[in-house]
Amino acid sequence: MTTRRRADGPVLFAELALVAAVTAFVGVLALAFRSPQRAGDVFASADGDAGEVVDLDDGAVADPNAEGDEIVTSAAAAMAVVTSVEFRLERTGAPIFIDEFESLALDSLLGQFTVPTRARAQLTVTVDDNLTTEIGAVAIEDDVWISNPVTGDFETLPTGFDIDPSRFFDPEGGWQPLLANLREVELVGIDDQGGDRYHVRGIAPAAEVQNITVGLVRDQDVPVDLWIHPGTSLVTRAEFETTIDGAHSQWALDLNRYGEPFTIRPPLNVRSKAGS
Repeated sequence: MTTRRRADGPVLFAELALVAAVTAFVGVLALAFRSPQRAGDVFASADGDAGEVVDLDDGAVADPNAEGDEIVTSAAAAMAVVTSVEFRLERTGAPIFIDEFESLALDSLLGQFTVPTRARAQLTVTVDDNLTTEIGAVAIEDDVWISNPVTGDFETLPTGFDIDPSRFFDPEGGWQPLLANLREVELVGIDDQGGDRYHVRGIAPAAEVQNITVGLVRDQDVPVDLWIHPGTSLVTRAEFETTIDGAHSQWALDLNRYGEPFTIRPPLNVRSKAGS
């Protein structure tokens, strides 16, 4: 039985530091993430049970007279019942670290979520402001696994790391309350993003920001721009900026493939103990 947290952070950090140093000379680390049965296999299968597949390019027309509050209320209801989705995050600006050692800065990720609480993601991170590499992550209920950059094998998430991929998209605990509690909502306009999208803006409370950033950003209310499909009321894009110690980070999250079937299973190549 795996556990969600364990005190192996220093071991994994030491391995990451070693890899960073070696790769600076030989430039071969990327091979570990392209070999079979390794981190990239978190996306090996794409079949499974889900709800009805949603067509976001259905030609739905946005109402220019719609009220921002009503758009967001409908979006909160729609996002609360999502059964599956693919999400892509791009983050720029000041680094946001996913580990307590402030060694691994999150640059981007591609992930998939399906109910009940299953997610997988491929994260691109920068190690020690020097080396860019990839890490796989899988979350099933309370269990989270992360791929080791030295071996490519997975291990249970060590203490001091915050990269549970299921928290980047949590319909009931993340997106529904974010939208329901959005303040000072306004309809900015209607934008063409593969079809009409309502562009709304509001202030997200600190608690909701913490949820949708997987706990990486805390204690700040944040202005958020959202793009919402006029037919389904599903959010297709979100952009916001956070500030930590006076430094600004920009976040852009794209959401698509709603309702598609994704099979998310525990990784096969799991080491029972980090470093073994």
